[in-house]
Amino acid sequence: MRAINTIAYVIHLLSIVGILFLLLRETKKSPRRLNPGVLHATLTALIAGLIMVGLHNSVKPEETLNHTTIGIKFLVLLVILGLGYKNLKKPELTRNVWLLLLGLTIFNIVIASAR
Repeated sequence: MRAINTIAYVIHLLSIVGILFLLLRETKKSPRRLNPGVLHATLTALIAGLIMVGLHNSVKPEETLNHTTIGIKFLVLLVILGLGYKNLKKPELTRNVWLLLLGLTIFNIVIASAR
């Protein structure tokens, strides 16, 4: 179980970094478009996070799970997914939506690293 949890953790980290990277790639582009990889990485991070939460009691029984942090991170990923699906087919990603996606991703990273 510990190996599965570690694999899910690495996949989760890589997915969040992937979201950040794909959003930052659009910084200098004139008509910003949402890369479909953002949605794939967000969904992968969400599934990996759910796997880690499900395995937490068997992998780390001595630690208590912070449900508030998990809930906020879950909601942030759902908002990123919702905004992504809403703006995927649009010819241009507005600056405000792009900044909101970028800000939510950075917020998710900050919450995860604050202990």
